[in-house]
Amino acid sequence: MVHDPSNAQPVSSFVAFGLRAEAERIAPGLHVVATPIGNLRDITLRALATLAAADAVLAEDTRVSRNLLAHYGIATPLVAYHEHNAAAMRPILLARLQKGESLALISDAGTPLVSDPGFKLVVEAVALGLPVTSAPGPSAVLAALVVAGLPTDRFFFEGFLPAKSGARRARIAELAAIPGTLVFFESARRLVETLGDLAAVLGPRDAAVARELTKHFESVRRGALDVLAVDYERDGPPKGEIVLLVAPPGEEAPALAGAALDDRIRAALRKFSVKDAASVVSAETGHPRRVIYARALEISVEDKAE
Repeated sequence: MVHDPSNAQPVSSFVAFGLRAEAERIAPGLHVVATPIGNLRDITLRALATLAAADAVLAEDTRVSRNLLAHYGIATPLVAYHEHNAAAMRPILLARLQKGESLALISDAGTPLVSDPGFKLVVEAVALGLPVTSAPGPSAVLAALVVAGLPTDRFFFEGFLPAKSGARRARIAELAAIPGTLVFFESARRLVETLGDLAAVLGPRDAAVARELTKHFESVRRGALDVLAVDYERDGPPKGEIVLLVAPPGEEAPALAGAALDDRIRAALRKFSVKDAASVVSAETGHPRRVIYARALEISVEDKAE
C-alpha cells in the first residue's frame, strides 16, 4: 500500500514493467482471478489490479501465492482456502462478502474452479445473491488444446481419471463416444499406465502429451496412443505438470463380429461386471453399447449354465 495525501486513505498498488501503478478500487464481491500456469509474465493487468485492490486473496497454497504477489509488489493479505479447510472457511468468507468486502479467489495455477475447491464457494455465494466476477486469463486446458494439433471445435475436459486400472478403463469406455477431443490431467508417475489403458479401450487414436506448458522445459509429444505408451515406458516418466489430450472417435466400421466378438466380450467379463464390460467392448469395437450389453448378458448366462 502507498498513502494518498488527498484523502488519507491507503491506495492499493502493484508493480508491472518496473513501474509501480495504483490499483483502482474494485466492487464488493467474490472475484475469481486466473493466475499463470508457469510463466509469471502470463498474468493480466486486470488480474494484478484486482489482487492488489482486494481486501484479501484466497489461495490454495499461500506459499505459492505469496511468491506471485511478492513478484508484483502486492501486499494484500493472503487467506488459505483449500480442500482441507474449505468446509470451515466458507461460512467465514461468505460472512465477509455479506459485509461488503471484496475477496479475490485464485488457485495454485491457472483458472480457479478447475480441479480445486473454489466451486462450492462460488455456488454458495451465488445462492446468497452475492456478486461473483471473473477476471479471466491462463488455463492449462486451453493452452494444451491449441498446441496439441487435435480438433478444437469440440472438447470435453475430464480432469483426472481414476487411479486404479479397472475403474479407469470403465470410465474411458464411458467417454469413448464423445464427439470431441478428450482432455485429461495426469500425474507423471501414472502416465504410462493411463496411456496403455486409453490405447486398450480407444485403440490407436491420435493423442498429445503436453508437459510443463509455458515453462522453460515445455514440450508437446504427439502420436498414436499405443505408440506414446511404448515411448514413455521406454523413456521413463517425465517430470512436471501434464495435460493429456486424445482425438475424437473416427468413423471406422466395427472390426469384430461373431465368434471373435464373443471372445472379446468373454475376456472383458473376466475383468468387469456386465455393465462395465459392455462399455469397454463397445468402445473397443465400435458396436453399439446396447447390442454388446445384450450379448454380454447372454454369454454370462450361457457360461454359468455350463
